[in-house]
Amino acid sequence: SQYSAVDTNPLSVYIMQPIWNKIIKIVPLWIAPNLLTFSGFVMILVNYFLISFYDWDYTASGTSPGLVPTWVWLFSAFTTFCAYALDSIDGKHARRTQSSTPLGELFDHGLDSWATSIFVLSFFSVCSRDNGKTGVSVYTMYMYLSIVLFNFMCSHWEKYNTGVLFLPWGYDISQVVLIAAYLLTGAFGVEVWQKPFLFGYYITDALVVLLIGFSLFLSFPQTLYNIHRAHLKKTLKNDSLYEGLLPLVSPLLLFLLLTVWVVLSPGNILAKQPRLFLWMVGVAFSNVICKVIICQMSSTQPELFHWFLFPLALVVYAATSGLLGWTEEAVLIVFSLLLTAAHVHYGVCVGRQLSEHLNIYIFSLKKRVQE
Repeated sequence: SQYSAVDTNPLSVYIMQPIWNKIIKIVPLWIAPNLLTFSGFVMILVNYFLISFYDWDYTASGTSPGLVPTWVWLFSAFTTFCAYALDSIDGKHARRTQSSTPLGELFDHGLDSWATSIFVLSFFSVCSRDNGKTGVSVYTMYMYLSIVLFNFMCSHWEKYNTGVLFLPWGYDISQVVLIAAYLLTGAFGVEVWQKPFLFGYYITDALVVLLIGFSLFLSFPQTLYNIHRAHLKKTLKNDSLYEGLLPLVSPLLLFLLLTVWVVLSPGNILAKQPRLFLWMVGVAFSNVICKVIICQMSSTQPELFHWFLFPLALVVYAATSGLLGWTEEAVLIVFSLLLTAAHVHYGVCVGRQLSEHLNIYIFSLKKRVQE
């Protein structure tokens, strides 16, 4: 199917796009667009692991002065900007080199589905977890991450039904806010987040309110409106309500299972291992959404239950019933590692199959030689 996206965000249209149009001119024509996409993702990962090294349990910024060196925050601002730029110019570069392919679209959105959670997890290090005085509770973090992922899912569910990706306004705004937050922390230290800035409210409170407001009152209604409009115009991809709602079943069940684990965990797993648990949430979500993106691109029907829901249900049952006992943490570690490996393996396999099918290389503009 032909890729179509609509971007109506004034920040994107009037400020960012002219910047990207200047940056794109520097990119050599022999570079493959997927290489730009992948480089951006690698930068996000490097940044995430760097922050994790200094702040594994999200407590480093809760002390004053914070335990994370200033250069790390400045590096975060730099990598976030680069990843944002690369993610914004990869499509332009593909059109410029006449190498737009379904593989590129899948590569871009598949990596975005994973990067979305990594951005959020890196940001949590800025505001630190609740220490009685300042910070955000781990449950707020879980809710925050879930809302961001819900937003991401909505735009792809919408594309599954309408065939058009309406780029969410939240994307550009969140990237600019992230970069600003890192620069602010680098310039003034983590103390910025520990002092009330307006009427006794903290900046983090404002961001949480903004996020929830954006999601529930802007993004989600917009999605429903766009689907409704397509229905009126008779341009919907799926005739039946069942088919239209099908892609939502697995992500919602995933969220339900994870929430049960968070709430009923005897060892309070989220408080013990917030970084690992939230990482696992992000990977699981990305894998479920990649399936939806592939179905939407190939006009096939997603299966009702994603395979990953079965092992997850077993683990959640074993953990919440007390069967795992003191091994709950160890099981989470092994489970997260296996899931991450499975997700990477899945991505590599799909990439290879598509590159063979379309007779192109993933990271080079040379054509494959037909056997």
